[in-house]
Amino acid sequence: MSVGPGRDAIDGVLAQLYGELQPVHWTVGHPWSLGGPDPLEGVSAYPRTDPVPHWHYVGYGMSELGTKEWDDPDVSGWGFEFTFRLAGDPAEAQAPIWPAHFLQNLARYVFQSGKWFEPGHTIKANGSLAADRPDSAIQAVGFVADPELGTIATPNGRVAFLQIVGLTMTEYQAALGGKLLALLDGLAPRLPLFVTDIDRQSLIAAPKPQAQWPRWGGGLRGRA
Repeated sequence: MSVGPGRDAIDGVLAQLYGELQPVHWTVGHPWSLGGPDPLEGVSAYPRTDPVPHWHYVGYGMSELGTKEWDDPDVSGWGFEFTFRLAGDPAEAQAPIWPAHFLQNLARYVFQSGKWFEPGHTIKANGSLAADRPDSAIQAVGFVADPELGTIATPNGRVAFLQIVGLTMTEYQAALGGKLLALLDGLAPRLPLFVTDIDRQSLIAAPKPQAQWPRWGGGLRGRA
């Protein structure tokens, strides 16, 4: 991975949260900055036991990690880095790698399309988020500010940590029209730190179908 003031700022805020705890870390050999296909130069996953056992993934590459190159002095790169929290017991298994691939795919979408994500946005996945769990009900995501990392100032400009939250299709439908943040605010007691649990079912009921009047062929006619 590249070194520089942008990366140092990210590492600094993570050190404040995790101290000397060492994450699992994946890097790419040929990043986007060197003409490769992968915008994220790396992804770290920190083991957590509170408030529920989970892995906290943090990407590197949506912001300017090295020296300042983008025009806006107030914003570093795209202005955010992806994060994700996956339920699981860090003491029992290695951090799953599929969330790192998922973050990379979202980053590739942003770089290729020029469209970015902000808190409150939603997007459907092509099936389950986890390729090895096609039966999972979590088939969409929403975006919120990471509740612990927030937004930081770096020498290259502002960087917000944008957390990806797994949603069922029922939740996704309920979040459309700019309703995601209100929906998650109501679900927060059952989604501590908005940790994604691939095994969970929807936390809201599917809407009941509306009653419809029977359709009559032709116009109504009365008797003379």
